[in-house]
Amino acid sequence: MATSSKAEKARAADERRQRIWQVINAIPPGRVCSYGGVAKLAGLANGARQTAWALRHLPQDTKIPWFRVINSQGKIAMPEGSRGYREQRKRLRAEGVSFNDSGRISSKALWWDGS
Repeated sequence: MATSSKAEKARAADERRQRIWQVINAIPPGRVCSYGGVAKLAGLANGARQTAWALRHLPQDTKIPWFRVINSQGKIAMPEGSRGYREQRKRLRAEGVSFNDSGRISSKALWWDGS
């Protein structure tokens, strides 16, 4: 049985990252998707952590709407009050996404399932 080379593993990781980025780029304005939902749409079962990893590796000047990805509880995953949290919330609100008093997305209608 042959083992994968570092180059093959890097290519596979890059391919997964590209698939995740394509899904995130397809999330319509004013809608959100969970980390696991993005992974599922990218064909990666149980891949919520892979989605988070791909988001951490976005280029600094990306046009990919990273802020449309939230956790499965309907909340922003970053620590509340952090700069990233405030930025994500600001961008989502600018697209018409509202939050309830507990910080969750206020309507299930805002969840995107790829259709």
